[in-house]
Amino acid sequence: MSKKELPLLQPADPAAPCCSPLAREPLSGAEAATLAPVFKALADPVRLRLFSLIASSAGGQACVCDLTVAFEVSQPTISHHLRVLREAGLVDCERRGTWVYYWLLPNALARLSALLTPAAAAA
Repeated sequence: MSKKELPLLQPADPAAPCCSPLAREPLSGAEAATLAPVFKALADPVRLRLFSLIASSAGGQACVCDLTVAFEVSQPTISHHLRVLREAGLVDCERRGTWVYYWLLPNALARLSALLTPAAAAA
């Protein structure tokens, strides 16, 4: 499985923030263009719930078999939404036998959190 890496969310120095909090200074056009697909991926209610279910799963990983039962959509639809989250660089996965397990990518989540943290809280 290949995933599209988002350069802004994957800096060379993992300790470096991706960008200043929005409350401190506006995003550049390039930063906004890079971040838009990430926010677009989270803007769908099913994907946002999937992201939340994965984040709140015991051990930080969720089996696709447990995710599909939480929705009234088909398994291929769930797979599509999980692929969008993977391509946005928000989750990753691994096949274990018959099932696929998903987890959040902590660096991506930390970078989004830093972006959305008010300037006063970031100091």
